[in-house]
Amino acid sequence: MKLWEDISIDHINREKPRASFLRFPTKEAALLNQKRYSHNYKNLNGNWKFLFLEAPEYSPENFYANDFDNSKWNEIVVPGNWQLQGYGKMHYSDLWYNFPINPPYVPTENPTGIYKRQFSIDSTWMGKRIILKFNGVDSAFNLWINGKEIGYSKGARIQSEFDITDYVVKGENTCTVRVYQWSDGTYLEDQDMWWLSGIFRDVELYSEPYGGLRDFKIEADLNEDYINGKLKINFDFVKADGQKIELELKDKNGQVIFNDFIKGEDFLTFEKEISNPYKWTAETPDLYNLIITVYGSDDSIIEVIPQKIGFRKIELKGEVFTVNGVAIKFKGVNRHDYNPRNGRVVSKEEIEDDIILMKQHNINAIRTSHYPNSEWFYDLCDEYGMYVIDETDLECHGFELTGRYSWISDDPTWEKAHVNRMERMIERDKNHPCIIMWSLGNESSFGVNYKKMAARAKEIDSTRLIHYEGDFNVNEEEGPVSEVYSTMYTWLEHENKLTMDKIIKDIKKPHILCEYCHAMGNGPGGLKDYQDLFYKYDKLQGGFIWEWFDHGIETITEDGQVYYKYGGDYGDDPTNGNFCIDGLLMPDRTPSPGLLEYKKVIEPVKTIAKDIEKGIFELVNRFDFADLNQLSLNWNITEDDKIIQSGYCEIPSIKGREAKELCIPYKINIRPVSGADYYLNLSYTLKEDTLWAAAGHELATSQFELPLKADKVLIVPKGELKVVKEHCVLKAIGDEFEVHFDLVKGKIIKAIKDNCEIIEEGPQLNFWRAPIDNDMYLVEDYKKKYFMHLWHQIVKSIEYSYNDNSLIFKVSTINGTTNSAWFYDSVYEYRVFGSGDILLNIYGKPSGVIENAPEMIPRIGVNFKLNKELTEVMYKGRGPLESYADSKEAALFGVYKNNIDGLFTNYIKPQENGNRSDCSWVSLTNDRGIGVIAIADDKIDFSASYYDDKTIESAKHTYELKKNDYITFNIDYKQNGLGTNSCGQWQLEKYRCRFEEFKLNFRISLYNNKEIDTVSLGRERLEY
Repeated sequence: MKLWEDISIDHINREKPRASFLRFPTKEAALLNQKRYSHNYKNLNGNWKFLFLEAPEYSPENFYANDFDNSKWNEIVVPGNWQLQGYGKMHYSDLWYNFPINPPYVPTENPTGIYKRQFSIDSTWMGKRIILKFNGVDSAFNLWINGKEIGYSKGARIQSEFDITDYVVKGENTCTVRVYQWSDGTYLEDQDMWWLSGIFRDVELYSEPYGGLRDFKIEADLNEDYINGKLKINFDFVKADGQKIELELKDKNGQVIFNDFIKGEDFLTFEKEISNPYKWTAETPDLYNLIITVYGSDDSIIEVIPQKIGFRKIELKGEVFTVNGVAIKFKGVNRHDYNPRNGRVVSKEEIEDDIILMKQHNINAIRTSHYPNSEWFYDLCDEYGMYVIDETDLECHGFELTGRYSWISDDPTWEKAHVNRMERMIERDKNHPCIIMWSLGNESSFGVNYKKMAARAKEIDSTRLIHYEGDFNVNEEEGPVSEVYSTMYTWLEHENKLTMDKIIKDIKKPHILCEYCHAMGNGPGGLKDYQDLFYKYDKLQGGFIWEWFDHGIETITEDGQVYYKYGGDYGDDPTNGNFCIDGLLMPDRTPSPGLLEYKKVIEPVKTIAKDIEKGIFELVNRFDFADLNQLSLNWNITEDDKIIQSGYCEIPSIKGREAKELCIPYKINIRPVSGADYYLNLSYTLKEDTLWAAAGHELATSQFELPLKADKVLIVPKGELKVVKEHCVLKAIGDEFEVHFDLVKGKIIKAIKDNCEIIEEGPQLNFWRAPIDNDMYLVEDYKKKYFMHLWHQIVKSIEYSYNDNSLIFKVSTINGTTNSAWFYDSVYEYRVFGSGDILLNIYGKPSGVIENAPEMIPRIGVNFKLNKELTEVMYKGRGPLESYADSKEAALFGVYKNNIDGLFTNYIKPQENGNRSDCSWVSLTNDRGIGVIAIADDKIDFSASYYDDKTIESAKHTYELKKNDYITFNIDYKQNGLGTNSCGQWQLEKYRCRFEEFKLNFRISLYNNKEIDTVSLGRERLEY
């Protein structure tokens, strides 16, 4: 049997797993905590010689020998994935294996990379153990040093250490690594991501003194009342020989808590009670510095080890789990390692940037989907404050399609393969306070091997909880192992599927959504609906959005445009296409509107108006631990686009999960301006600098409409109107403006103001939108059953009458799709005044065989074609970001300015975007101030873009979008919600756009903002 297909061999000569830590020769060096100052250290990243082969068997004879001639080999960058450096094939799939399923066998054509480089060591390395460490190699590899075979390892995304002491020499040494793309381990590594191979994490060489520690385990627990700390440390020496250990613990202020000496043995346990220590949580990540100094029998220092520790207690209490006695809420995300240029190669700085951005957006938890991350990830989560579910590198998703989902999960011959992966993760990461749960893997069904994993996890570490989503439907008799009831994409509404209300009613465990609200493209919708449920029930302890990052591969066109490839763009088949473009963060690190919505939904302050006239509000602290007095409250009152009052409030002490009333000292003895709206706007910002944001960073907002209202300004339209019929065109000509109607099609074909053409065509009823990713399961029926993309307008009649002041133009139509017997019976009614104002009343009534209509339609509205020079946009409504019926919490009411390009959200795969909700009016003008304003009788949604639906829908990538020579201007009565049905809940009932009766009434005015400012114009109401 081939080595890389032998499940009985997990490794050859790999070191026993242990915690990750640094050791230094002096206390002074340990305090600097830089690898360079450790006993000996070399980072072997950089350019390696590289030979790429179709299969391992094609390896040249003696390729590992020191004198082998590799001068004709190429060079490759380590760390790196070879597919992104020109070798092999790029391939993305969500669940399919790329070869026949016949475990443990993999393809004969097994792409293989041989890496080779030299390194030198001097005499200071001699007399110590010399360790070579690979932090991540996909999928399996063999190692040679100076032509001698050292060992073998598999398990792509976890460390492998080898003791090479007996194989190195002073001076030059040769390291050779042969990496296999496929191994029996691949059957356990079928995660939803690009298939990428090679040495993709750091390669490190370092020395360890023989008299030092092999490993140590820290438990920094709390007593039953969560006041005092219980510190327990287990030490494991390489070889005990009369050593002593000094332990010095300092708090975050540098205060020495204790300094103790203990005598060394092979296995040594130290225990001590710590009086009322600072408690570690994600909100208060207080860490202690532990300095471990090992002395020899002659009292000389052998090594000094710095270690951060955090005191906290994790418990399972009936239907909740707690941290420090509190049933916390996860406000989390799933995170893959990802870089748009380098694949799964990520630096410490990139991980730190991720965590900082998460903290700035109120995220408090990360699930390491679906494998352990680089070591420094956990250091950063300890330091910045992030709860972590640490997940084993294990997924067997492709077996689901065989009808034997538990094929290897329930096969005892695969026990070692399962258990060892989890064991290596726990042993490496056990000393990190950020880790709350150990996850046994992802989407691999259930079986005996999961029971063995759970039992072994509890043997190693009984202080944390076990998580595994794959046993959520396993009954108690069969022995589920997860201590929390974890589900994915559980619906809020559905007749047949598992829904959240069933979990609330039937499940007697704490519940988390380990994945929910799939953030693919424009979305996710419904975030608030889930979060409201989490807050309502203690047992619902939050969840993790899928996912953090879009996994697009950066590509540059010949003319320099950057875009991002996804599945299928490399000829990869089968593929799940752009299913990897499913993050809250775009590949260039631009936060998506979905991330801003999530930040708002999980914000730490809920503000409730108790007496708005007196300025009395209740502040509810949504933190689990932190006090709200770390925030400042800045407030203002706006009169449309003007701030008319503002101030600052000191927030009193409000402890986690508590509430207090606060009086905000504004005055509303304001004489309201006709047609203006008045809002109280609250902004909660950091009072002081933190590790992750500067003072003044906004964490929460709230907004209240004030009871100040005066009717709109009544305006009687002025100016004479001349009406001229020219064959099939009816012209209405007034003061410096003209409107032309097509007497066949029944719509405006031209509207002119001050000799500038403003409207080029419209309005035309529109019921289609460029499909969003969350429409993916609707599109086939939309197009093949309902022909929703093929609407037709049949004009039944056109009537008009006029006098010196106005023209009434009425068009009756049938609006339906190809081959449909259901349709709208519609009426457009225009009233055109000599002043350049047009009142539009558009009405639609469902008609025909109504029962044949779809359950949802994309939108109900009208669109116009406007002059492309009308680039300047101003509107009164929700903003400044895009918003939709089920995703508009972050968009506050106000008056906003933008331009046409700025309204557009450039999703990696183009789709419907840029909608602004609940608008009173919107104007588009050219750079001279001439343009058009639409003023709603009530509220409208709008969007304006250089791309129409057809242009957007036909583009696979952003570079394929070509601007039209007009602006598409949509005014909508309603648009369908977003949902998250690319994976999960479709649009909730209350957010659906149905085939329903509608009235869309608004005013169109052609105007020049040099004659009247836009805000004042928006406050008018015509009287006639």
